[in-house]
Amino acid sequence: MLDNINPQNIQDVEGGRKIAVRLLNVVEGLQQEGEQLRAENQRLRDEVNRLKGEQGKPEVKGNKKTKNISSEKERKSMKPRKLKSKRTKRKRQSELKVDQEKTLRIDEGELPADAEFKGYEAVVVQDIEIKPEVTRFKREKYYSPSEQRSYVAPLPKGYVGQFGPKLKALVLMQYYSSGMSEPKIIDFVEQMGINLSPGTVSDWISKPSEEWLAEADEIVRVGLASTSWQHIDDTGTRVDGVNHYCHILCNPFYTAYATRRHKNRLTVIAVLQNSEQPVYLYNEQTQEWLKQFGVPKWTWELIGKWPQNELLTDEQARQLLAGELSARLNSQQQARILEAGALTAYYAQDRYPVIPILVSDDAPQFANLAQSQMLCWIHEGRHYKKLTPRIAYHRTIWQQVQTEFWAYYHKLQAYRSNPDLVQAAQLRTEFDTLFGQTTDYDALNQRLAATLARKAKLLVVLDHPAVPLHNNPAELGARQRVRKRDVSFGPRTQHGRVAWDTFMTIAETAKKLGVSFYHYVLDHFSQTHALPKLPDIIRSHSPPTSAGF
Repeated sequence: MLDNINPQNIQDVEGGRKIAVRLLNVVEGLQQEGEQLRAENQRLRDEVNRLKGEQGKPEVKGNKKTKNISSEKERKSMKPRKLKSKRTKRKRQSELKVDQEKTLRIDEGELPADAEFKGYEAVVVQDIEIKPEVTRFKREKYYSPSEQRSYVAPLPKGYVGQFGPKLKALVLMQYYSSGMSEPKIIDFVEQMGINLSPGTVSDWISKPSEEWLAEADEIVRVGLASTSWQHIDDTGTRVDGVNHYCHILCNPFYTAYATRRHKNRLTVIAVLQNSEQPVYLYNEQTQEWLKQFGVPKWTWELIGKWPQNELLTDEQARQLLAGELSARLNSQQQARILEAGALTAYYAQDRYPVIPILVSDDAPQFANLAQSQMLCWIHEGRHYKKLTPRIAYHRTIWQQVQTEFWAYYHKLQAYRSNPDLVQAAQLRTEFDTLFGQTTDYDALNQRLAATLARKAKLLVVLDHPAVPLHNNPAELGARQRVRKRDVSFGPRTQHGRVAWDTFMTIAETAKKLGVSFYHYVLDHFSQTHALPKLPDIIRSHSPPTSAGF
């Protein structure tokens, strides 16, 4: 960078300014590189000490907080100020069901002689009573000598084994909705006078019935059809000590969880069909995907000899790939062939709605999974937040661009409330001006160029104003899984993995729809069927799916 700098050639102020800008960026880079080298040197010293049987440098946290790369503070601080409104309670007292009414009287001896009765002053008090309910059912029993069989009166609906539906619903609510661990649940019920074994609790929380599995699947199908956009994200988790990924798929009406071993595109395609493994379909459409993925053209003829227009399992597709193609192609090219077949099958099926717009970050596995991909502006803002300019001049430029970034973001938010074609054209022009600028801070210029390259995906909202600008709903869904993971670490079996996904899908969807998870599960176990099914509620609340003008 400094080879073409010659102070003798500086003839004017502008030339000197350009040299100063270049030198400041060199210093910026050297300072950053120096910090990275010092940190790496310390790590190597610590490792040498550990190999010698000694201890490394102790990690003592400073008084100052570490840098927060979350963009929530900047995003909210740029919002237009609104008049403060009184905070509303979760549930108004007028909406509460009063179970009993008691009249409280004043001791007449405490009243003066001229006291006059003026009616009553009502006070609504909420309380709760938790106590064991042990019932001995005396079941009539008859024996028929002619038929040589006994007749026994059946238990009431919902009673199976030694425990009733209320206790089962309470355990599931505490584990999946309240985030309690198995030992704490057992401790709680024992404190209430119930004898409950760990094995029984484990069975309840890790072995969902076919009915629960079917309902979770229907939630996914109905949820995918309920809006024209879907949020998607993933977070790390473990199953029996092995690393997995929990995929979160959601919109305003539901949240679905799917834990899988990987997070590649094949896995995500399977998740969108609520399947453990993708299926594959090869036909003329597959060649379009192969062409887009840059797979060598000579492979098309070989793939054309595979079974055409016939659904293949993952094992069958990999067996076909294991021949000549695997010997001549690298692993990435082989993966593209599988992805082409999986995408062909995904877009050809009609059981699960194909997503019109997918809101996500820019991870490669999310590409080509929807008709349009809307990138999250909050994720984009974090890239700018991660920049750490050391020079004051660069910090000033960086702060100014961040201010302009969030000002533009809120213009997009305002546009969503009242969209029109003229404003959309203006916002496209402003995007080019903001992210096409060149500053005196080189690292920032690289970030601006990267945002400019994502223009089409960041401005999907201009054609579809109903689509959110951020992926926060999926991140909030992931946060619930992280909290659950922190408390219970992770499922210990594959059955437990399915149970976690099933019940968390139902619990989080119920919360979004304003349904008590406890009462919903109790309604299921007691077989009263008084509450509507969650998929039916989603259908009734879903607006038209069009998101454009």
